[in-house]
Amino acid sequence: MKPELQRRVQRYGWDYSSPHYDAGWQHQLSPAQERLLKKSNLQKGAKVLDISCGTGLVTIPIARAVGSEGEVVGIDLSEGMIQKAAEETEKKGFSHITFEHMDAEDLDLPDSLFDIAINSLGLMYYPNPDNAIKEMYRVVKPGGRATALVWGRRSACGWTELFPIVDRRVESDVCPLFFQLGTGENLHKTFQKAGFEDLRSDRFDMTLHFDSDEQAITAAFLGGAVALAYRKFDEKTKNEVHAEYIESIKSYSNGSGYEIPGEFVIVSGRKSG
Repeated sequence: MKPELQRRVQRYGWDYSSPHYDAGWQHQLSPAQERLLKKSNLQKGAKVLDISCGTGLVTIPIARAVGSEGEVVGIDLSEGMIQKAAEETEKKGFSHITFEHMDAEDLDLPDSLFDIAINSLGLMYYPNPDNAIKEMYRVVKPGGRATALVWGRRSACGWTELFPIVDRRVESDVCPLFFQLGTGENLHKTFQKAGFEDLRSDRFDMTLHFDSDEQAITAAFLGGAVALAYRKFDEKTKNEVHAEYIESIKSYSNGSGYEIPGEFVIVSGRKSG
């Protein structure tokens, strides 16, 4: 898929996912995202960039950590995600968060502006994640840090039959290299190639809990990467893919819901200076 087309697919897909994302993923991803923020070593008064901020699940904890004397900028390619994040932060009374519609591979931001740049589960969706990590390097101050979280190896993630189930009905080509950065030392090497030093890597397993078939289906088809392709299905096809997906995760059933294994990788690095 050509990069511009891939960006358009991602933009409209996440616009469509935005009303459903929190219901499917907020509690499931929270432990991994908390670990990401701990590794980011956020300090009071810091200026932080949250890249691919989505609905603000990471942005809001960042804002709490840096305090009112700090500043947080959240950017995302999806206007639907940004709108939802802005509504949530306004409701919670945060005045030191701003959101902007922006491409992570071409940040419309000055050099050396932020103390920390954070990317939580966004890099897998970009046409060229190397460019995005180079942009993270460019916009952090000398001595500043960047931290990224990605999914790990395909074989260690129990929900991955989702992609072939959808692709058998429609060629989505949503993220053909989804697991590449989380395999081996690929993310570490990409940070190193961008110029980051003092690199630290953390690979870990974490169980994703879903309360019911309905929540697992919402996360997989409405709140995630295949939402745009799923939107094309008629009701018969939707019922078929629901049944196939539930069959693919049945070994992780706990009786009422599911405990699905997931693997994640966090890499952080410091800009020299």
